[in-house]
Formats: sequence, structure tokens, C-alpha cells
Amino acid sequence: MTPGIKAAKKAGVAHTIHEYEHDPATTNYGTEAVEKTGANPGQVFKTLVVTVDNKELVVGVVPVAGMLSMKLIAKAAGGKKAVMADPQAVQRSTGYVLGGVSPLGQKRRLRTFIDESAGDYETLFVSAGKRGLEIELAPADLATLTRAEFAPLQQD
Repeated sequence: MTPGIKAAKKAGVAHTIHEYEHDPATTNYGTEAVEKTGANPGQVFKTLVVTVDNKELVVGVVPVAGMLSMKLIAKAAGGKKAVMADPQAVQRSTGYVLGGVSPLGQKRRLRTFIDESAGDYETLFVSAGKRGLEIELAPADLATLTRAEFAPLQQD
């Protein structure tokens, strides 16, 4: 059981775990999750970590079919500029490997922003903390557990 699943259980949040056989040759983890779970592509979200203004790691949770706007996540975080975070810094800070980074149960809780499109769905899927493992829960519950804010985060 991953720290992400433990966090949801401890909080008593309704959730469903979806496990699938991860293909080690895959590098597009979000697309693989959509294909292997059979979920609506707009309902499966990826967890991306960025560095804002060269000083703070911040999490953006966006649909796998979309692209995270660096300008919009920087604005949401009250900064000027965002870039994708160094993979080793992400792993050290969250405790998760890339492709399995969950917004839940991170080693060091990072400020989190969820794309406003999450509100279009009763539930959404995010990584449960390892490749081949997704957790499905209500957007409001994800926001509560991560102390996240909803904001527009996708590039047009």
C-alpha cells in the first residue's frame, strides 16, 4: 500500500484503486493509464511538479490529454515563472518515482493546484503512488487531502 492510498484511507475518503500491468517500455504514463483503465481521458489526471521562481516546488494536477501552462501555474502560485522541476528534486521531495508521483501522501507536502476542469467530473483518477496504480476519488476530496486550490492550468 502506497502513502497515497494510506492518506485516503486514513481520511476516510471514498476511493477506488485501479491496478494495471505497467509496460516498462512506456514513457507516457498518463496515456497508458487511460488505455489500461478504460477511463474517460478527461477524467485521468497527471501530477506534474514545477519549480516556481527558481525557489519553490509546486504540484500541478492536469488532465493527461492536456498540457500544463507554465504561465498559469506560476500565476496560481503567485509567482512569475515556472519550469519543470529537476526529476531528482521531485523524487527527493515527494518520495515517488517519475510516472508514479501522486498528489497524495508526499514525503514533503508541496503546494498543489488542480486544473479547474476537474470539477466537470464526479470522480477523477490520479496516480496512487507507483506506475500501474491509480486512485479514483472526488475532486473535492483530492483538494481537501492535498490542501489544493482549483485554478485554470491548461494551455490553450
